[in-house]
Amino acid sequence: MQLQDETISFNYQNAVVQPRADEEWRLQTEMQLQQLITPVRLKALMPQLMQVKTQVATERDLVDPPPNLRPLDAGFIDHPDKLLVDLRRNKEKSELGRIQTTAARLRDQVDKVVFLGIGGSYLGARALFEALRSTYHNELPYENRLGIPCIYFEGNNVDNDSLQDLLELLQNTCVNPDEPKERWATIIISKSGSTLETGAAFRIMRKEVSELYGPKSELLKKLIIPVTGVGENPIRNLFHSMGYQDDDIFTIPDRVGGRFSVFTPAGLLPAAIMGLDIKALLLGAVSMTKQFLEEPFERNLVLQYAAVTFLMAEELSKPIRGLALWSKKLEALGLWHDQLIAESLGKQGRGPTPLSCVMTRDLHSRGQQFQEGRRDKFIINVGVKSVKSAPLAVGMSDRNEDNLNEYSRKTLPVIMEAAHRGTVEAYSETVRPTADIMMPQISEFTMGQIMQMFMLATVVEGRLMGLNPYGQPGVEAYKRKMKAILRSQQNLNTQNVAVDRPASQAHIDATTRTT
Repeated sequence: MQLQDETISFNYQNAVVQPRADEEWRLQTEMQLQQLITPVRLKALMPQLMQVKTQVATERDLVDPPPNLRPLDAGFIDHPDKLLVDLRRNKEKSELGRIQTTAARLRDQVDKVVFLGIGGSYLGARALFEALRSTYHNELPYENRLGIPCIYFEGNNVDNDSLQDLLELLQNTCVNPDEPKERWATIIISKSGSTLETGAAFRIMRKEVSELYGPKSELLKKLIIPVTGVGENPIRNLFHSMGYQDDDIFTIPDRVGGRFSVFTPAGLLPAAIMGLDIKALLLGAVSMTKQFLEEPFERNLVLQYAAVTFLMAEELSKPIRGLALWSKKLEALGLWHDQLIAESLGKQGRGPTPLSCVMTRDLHSRGQQFQEGRRDKFIINVGVKSVKSAPLAVGMSDRNEDNLNEYSRKTLPVIMEAAHRGTVEAYSETVRPTADIMMPQISEFTMGQIMQMFMLATVVEGRLMGLNPYGQPGVEAYKRKMKAILRSQQNLNTQNVAVDRPASQAHIDATTRTT
């Protein structure tokens, strides 16, 4: 059992009305009964909620589910625990052992790593990077990064200029392949192996890396690492043709969907390369799964969260779910959460619309709408109790031209907490429902907890709605249309003809040396 100050908490009292029989009628009371969850309705949901909990727990063991339950990607629930058990039994030969060995080797051999992936193949890794590494990690001098390479994410779009900007950066900073500080590695992550955005970016990056190291260099196999799904697919077949064995390829398990894959090599290999404690990350996830499976509703964050979000969206007509992140470090967690909710629950003309925002920044934009706009929103605050670094104080000024001396002894965390409390109170006065997730600090353990909580709660909510939370048929529709359009244009002349990219003179010199 984790200590109380090590676990995240969830408070939904501002989403629940507490009517009293002896209370005099007021307009606000009537508004509360219309806009908030009543204890009677929450209690009435309990039998269905417990039934769904049993269903979700049972689905973990269904290797060959009946057609009406497919796709069933419930393998993510137990996967963190299985990885830790494997590590205890097999040490460096385990999956985590392989990940840590590969990550340590790459940290020694390169100073830049490019992760290619889209959706669940990169959002989890990006959330961990932004939350747990310095906000300005890539700008830090080599010595101050303590052996952690610069981290870049691409292959999540087909934005020509964005990828070109990265290529120019690599061309101008990675000149001498004999010098580890001037080398870069590529990790391609795609469960299906057929995602066009990622595949196209990899083909371009593969050409670039071959030009730097030489097409027959032994470094190529060491510095290009694939992460993909089980069995044959275009990515696995490509790497087999390049001489890779299955042991050289990291595998995303078959029963784990892309947006649920942060605790597989899709998220763990990037996290290990970033120098994060992946064991603590998994322990956080395991602790949340254990709580979900064993604890009653009163001590079960997953069930509480799923129940409140379900009732808000389905019965109180609040389909817009705002995730208000009270730390800039968590902004990418919001992007990851947006995909999780949208792809899992946005089906059959139903489902909440996720909307992540960073506070206090977005109080100066979306705050107006949250306070006085349509009553179709449920705001979930994610706060952080303890900051990583020493609190910064406003400080005293001799002349006080900016009228801030009254706050001179206040620190930024104190001001942040006042803004959080003031915002919640302002919403409460106008009966705008909110709930609060509190992280004791941003760490690998708490990130493991909150991400597993969101994934489990999303599955529970989907089952409460009568939807399959796995699969994403709507996403497949655009892929089919896009590829059909591209195939129809194969014999047409277009203005957007590919041209050779100009290389920097330094890059030309390096290529000459290695060929």
